[in-house]
Amino acid sequence: MSLGVDQEGHPELQQGDKRSGVSLMLWGKNPRGIALVLGAVALLALPMAAGRAQTAMSSGDIIEKLAVEAESDIDLAALRQQAADRIKARADAQPQKRPPIAPQLTKLPQLRFDIVFDQDSSLIRPASYQTVGSIADALTDPKTRPYRYLIVDHVESAGRRDHNLILSQRRAESVRDVLVNTFKVSPKRLQALGLGEEQLQDVNRPASPANARVQIMAIGKFETAEPATPPAAAQKGAAAAKKKKR
Repeated sequence: MSLGVDQEGHPELQQGDKRSGVSLMLWGKNPRGIALVLGAVALLALPMAAGRAQTAMSSGDIIEKLAVEAESDIDLAALRQQAADRIKARADAQPQKRPPIAPQLTKLPQLRFDIVFDQDSSLIRPASYQTVGSIADALTDPKTRPYRYLIVDHVESAGRRDHNLILSQRRAESVRDVLVNTFKVSPKRLQALGLGEEQLQDVNRPASPANARVQIMAIGKFETAEPATPPAAAQKGAAAAKKKKR
């Protein structure tokens, strides 16, 4: 068994998976066994959570900041290619002298969150379930439903830049997948972008955990297409109009 997330953002046990190299098993429906499992998961999360304090923010606070209309013509494919090309060319090798790869993003309404992942992985740690749940609650609120959002992940400067860029994209997509698949946020309202270490949040401390954060940005209005009129309804309407004229 493993620990996942239910639709309300609470942990739930799932069958047949392994996390962090530890296999968790339950026998029957023994409450004591469940408590032991939850305790084990909490202990696994402590070392990582201790070094990365979670952002305490309610869904109401998130709604207040993100329920706004903001127009943006961001070309995500072009940004990804630009970041990859800069790394391939070995440009701006020193993190402190590296200019932001997408400075236009800083002008958008946004919030930053500490979402903890397994080391060198896109798997979200249990310590961050509450944070993701708060984001989901906010994005499914009637006040935010008319808008689209961009999930941007960053990674601190450590290891290979090209690997960090790929890892960052996977983490951004992981957050998006949870919001879409678990919390049923419309996939048309969410996009994901990983910038690796190409847009450091704390340039003076490239290796600081402050650089490994996730941002949610408002990027525009969510336009819903008008539902097509069923043929039968259209014919019925035409017949009624013709009869009225007579």
